[in-house]
Amino acid sequence: MATEQITFDTLPQAVAYLTEQMEQIREMVAALQPQTSSDKHRFIEIDEACKITRKAKPTIYTLARKGLIPAYKRGKKLYFYEDELLQWIESGRKQVQSMSLQEQVAEIVHGAKRKPKSGYNF
Repeated sequence: MATEQITFDTLPQAVAYLTEQMEQIREMVAALQPQTSSDKHRFIEIDEACKITRKAKPTIYTLARKGLIPAYKRGKKLYFYEDELLQWIESGRKQVQSMSLQEQVAEIVHGAKRKPKSGYNF
């Protein structure tokens, strides 16, 4: 098709051929370009970590020193991965467990500091 003379009658085939060639070029260019990761696996510093976790800098430093938060230290600076921080936040979610009435009473009684003089009436 590249060496033939294009006439009005062959115009639809020529446009289809050019469209196919253009699509192939787009695929080749996309394969050569570096992949931009849509995930949030990127290094951030402590200021941005404070914004993500909504905690103060001293709290972040304490959590990192105790090893409770995923952090990386180079020299005197702390670095974090954004996706690891978000995963750390999500992993701290407390699971809601349904307890029976007897389990709730037992937990209340166990948590009492001293037994009242009148006793427990349930």
